[in-house]
Amino acid sequence: MLMNFDLSTLLAHLFVLLTAFSVHEFAHAWTANYFGDPTPRMNGRLTLNPLAHLDPIGSLLLLVAGFGWAKPVPVNPYALQRKSSSAMMLVALAGPLSNLAMALVAAIPFRMGWVSLEEAIFAIQTRSSHLLPTLPQLLYVFIQINLLLMLFNLLPIAPLDGEKIAEYFFPPRWVQFLDAIRPYGPIILMAIVFLGVLGYIISPPLWFLMRVLIG
Repeated sequence: MLMNFDLSTLLAHLFVLLTAFSVHEFAHAWTANYFGDPTPRMNGRLTLNPLAHLDPIGSLLLLVAGFGWAKPVPVNPYALQRKSSSAMMLVALAGPLSNLAMALVAAIPFRMGWVSLEEAIFAIQTRSSHLLPTLPQLLYVFIQINLLLMLFNLLPIAPLDGEKIAEYFFPPRWVQFLDAIRPYGPIILMAIVFLGVLGYIISPPLWFLMRVLIG
């Protein structure tokens, strides 16, 4: 569902865009480099510079719809496999874990009582006319979108991170199924997004995690 545009919300999403995506992709690149794959570094992805990671369409969707994607980090699976059988899975897992870590850090001010959860919700629900987002509003949106990006990327559908994670843990028969549907992954993702199925999949764990982190 598209969001109502107001400047403070747009700026909050822009902040998340420049940080959450950059850290997520850097986490992939750093982990691959750690396991001996120089591909991300050679392609200029071992950086926190947002310009190296942002995808135009995925960035636009994040701004107007609350979810999106960045450019995938190129890796060499064979180089990773030589280092460790779990390296590819850990590279994939690094991105969603970075989103969880950012959400945990951003939740600290709420848990410590330094900022007001009620003020954050009020600003979001009333579509604040302030030019800049309030700190509670910014932190709330930052937590929410990072958790959303984590959960979305954990779906076991190519080309999302979750497919590589599932491939490592699933039994062989299930891995064969993942291999069979891999060419249709982008079509499946577009279908679940535009048919509204994504909300039913992600909303329950998203709001559970929001309650756990900030009450």
